[in-house]
Amino acid sequence: MAEISLLRDVPLLHDLTEEEMGQVEAATTTLDMRRGDLLFAEEAEPTELHVVVSGRIAISKRSVDGRESMVALMERGDLIGEMGLFDGLGRSAEARALESSQVLTIPYAPLKAIYEARPQLLWGVVELLAGRLRNTNTALADSVFLDVTGRTAKRLLELAGDDDEFVLPITQEELAGMVGASRERVNKAIASFVRLGWIDQRERRYRILNRVELDRRAL
Repeated sequence: MAEISLLRDVPLLHDLTEEEMGQVEAATTTLDMRRGDLLFAEEAEPTELHVVVSGRIAISKRSVDGRESMVALMERGDLIGEMGLFDGLGRSAEARALESSQVLTIPYAPLKAIYEARPQLLWGVVELLAGRLRNTNTALADSVFLDVTGRTAKRLLELAGDDDEFVLPITQEELAGMVGASRERVNKAIASFVRLGWIDQRERRYRILNRVELDRRAL
């Protein structure tokens, strides 16, 4: 399983010895997913964590009336489902494949044994969870201080990364879930960027024409 070498790049596992890493690797399995497949449901009992090898996994919350809000988009090297390892509570969100994806699955048991034997490793866990908390604080600030247009600009820039041309890896409905607004309002924001000459759009293909202005609008 060549993909297993990716585990050595996961921050949660950085400080493991070769022997400990061998124990984790021996327990790891590979899962292939198609678009729409559920990795785990919200409130499900947690027993394992996952590392994305390829594709994209959406982390989403659903309201009581079925509306979906995408809170994170996980890609190669990203870790999913670690919280249950430490609190034992049900999954805080659902994880679903947005496209054909592959993940490495690691049972909690060998990791718990390692942490119990070497509790000093938990400082790495604290660093990981602190990073998650910072990201949550940023998302909360965005929801308060940025309007829909600003949040749309920020999400498009995040999805583009360093590229000026990209294919939107998610549907318009899923993008609206990431922005935290209706599809109509997000489409209206995108239309305004096109009208201003900041981006060019052809269905799911985007080209950033004025990154400076788009960056400014996302602040």
